[in-house]
Amino acid sequence: MEFRVVQGDIARRSADALVNAAGTSLEMGSGVAGALKRRAGRGLNDAATAQGSVDLGAVAVTDAFELDANWVIHAAAMPHYGDGQATDDSIREATRNALERADELGCESLVIPALGCGVAGFDLEDGARIICETIDAYDPSSLGDVRFVAYDESEYETVERVARDVRGGTDGPAAD
Repeated sequence: MEFRVVQGDIARRSADALVNAAGTSLEMGSGVAGALKRRAGRGLNDAATAQGSVDLGAVAVTDAFELDANWVIHAAAMPHYGDGQATDDSIREATRNALERADELGCESLVIPALGCGVAGFDLEDGARIICETIDAYDPSSLGDVRFVAYDESEYETVERVARDVRGGTDGPAAD
């Protein structure tokens, strides 16, 4: 599946679904979750935690509230905050489950961050490779616009380089 790498704040992106880098408790703290919570309003965190905990690699879906999306897909790539780090398997499963859930919802567009990296402590380059390979191998039914969002220039450069490598050295779709 083709995808683009974009730079910026995920909470300011527009798509059918935005993916939250969640912990298994679904409690929205800092990083991607904090940005989404601040922009969406307190209801997003309440809706997420009302679903209870999920297994590592699993996803939960909520309304997007004030975000420019229909849904937020909370992808648990890491254990509850403070209970360990993300792993290769948890990042791969969370990414695949987010893509599958977006397809089940009939989404045409999805924005996904570097799940398990940053606050969760997984190496960005290794995590980006897992996410890019998982997206690249995915065969969608409705998704046609998948954007891997990197917050700042340094993160963007790393993710874009990894994405180019995963695509076999081609530039792939242009970044915006």
